[in-house]
Amino acid sequence: MSGAGFEQALRIDAGHPALAGHFPDRPLVPGVILLEQVALALRAWRGLRLACVLEAKFSAPLLPAQAAVVRLAEADPGSPSGRFRFEIRHAGRVLARGLVEGTA
Repeated sequence: MSGAGFEQALRIDAGHPALAGHFPDRPLVPGVILLEQVALALRAWRGLRLACVLEAKFSAPLLPAQAAVVRLAEADPGSPSGRFRFEIRHAGRVLARGLVEGTA
């Protein structure tokens, strides 16, 4: 993802309640928790709520307590579309990417 945007660090604690069921012997951070981090980053950057997830692709897992980064950028710079591209990366590898829409 290129261009001006926003980055926010994330780390999901190994004690997070969603991890126990996803999966009991080898927990992974669920996609919905990653999307929640995208929503929190959008709120921190633009003061917007996450209105809609238009696209989301999860290509690699994030393990509990691993450090990652959420990156956001305008989908169409200069346009008032309210759409933003996101990436979640760990150790230089893209774990998830997609397109979301924000609203006030």
